Amino acid sequence: MNGMNVMTDAKRSSRRPSGALIDAIVDNMRQNLEELKYATLAPSRYTVYLSQAEYTRLEGILPRLQAEAIRALNEELDKINRPNWLRRKAGWLPGRQRPAAENAGPRWHIEFLVDTDGELAAPGDIIVHSDLMLAPDPELGVGERTRRITTRFSSGSDTGQTGVRPGSDHVGKTPRWSDPGLTPPAPVLGRLTYTDNEGTHVFEIVRERTTIGRGGRAFAVDVKVVTSEDVSREHARIRRDAATGQFFLIDLSSLGTTLNGRHVPRGVEDRNGVKHENGTETALPARARIGLADTVFLEFEQAGQ
Repeated sequence: MNGMNVMTDAKRSSRRPSGALIDAIVDNMRQNLEELKYATLAPSRYTVYLSQAEYTRLEGILPRLQAEAIRALNEELDKINRPNWLRRKAGWLPGRQRPAAENAGPRWHIEFLVDTDGELAAPGDIIVHSDLMLAPDPELGVGERTRRITTRFSSGSDTGQTGVRPGSDHVGKTPRWSDPGLTPPAPVLGRLTYTDNEGTHVFEIVRERTTIGRGGRAFAVDVKVVTSEDVSREHARIRRDAATGQFFLIDLSSLGTTLNGRHVPRGVEDRNGVKHENGTETALPARARIGLADTVFLEFEQAGQ
């Protein structure tokens, strides 16, 4: 009986307090602030990945956690925008002040999910994704841009590891192309419009190869869709022939890819448990509807059509 109590106490001591999840979201927000000339933008979307055991433990209070996380983000913005004690005392000090911080979106969006990719080594580990999204500008023909910051918090440390990870649409800061030494952006070759669990997105195709799927630590994708596990981590690829300008669709999935409602042949073969591409691909018309496991559908349009 005493041994059982000791084990329970050990589990409790290694358990991360639920309030620490909120601290992790706020910490991620501080790391992903983007300073413009007249405003400092904070990411509006946060996805927190938990182990199955941790998710089960907290499932009943997730709405409360979301509400408190939103409150904490608002309070942190107020804190960032509050003048420090020296400026308050002096009333004015020379030097540049950072523009006021604000939510980049119309509201905060926070979601808690189970880690299904096996990226969390210990039950108390968590991963926080935040997305800094700039809205699309139809007049300029530019789709929405996303910079994703990933922060990993280990159960044995309060320090997170941070890095820029592929987002659903665009990776990296949006540069000013008029700055010296910067080259203009690559021409847009085509566009993908789709809706997943996080809303509607527009992805601009600027490279010869574009991989689509749920993604994961070992699966780098260009178009990351947030949906059910029916969609593979690497589900499909769009390839453009540079010589002819023709686009092709390659199915890399387990549950299939459709083109205008019809299944395309698989572009991979399983050999001893390892997937190998077999060279099979299907020509894409200038406009097409691509289905991922009949779950997420992407509208493809070749540029100039």
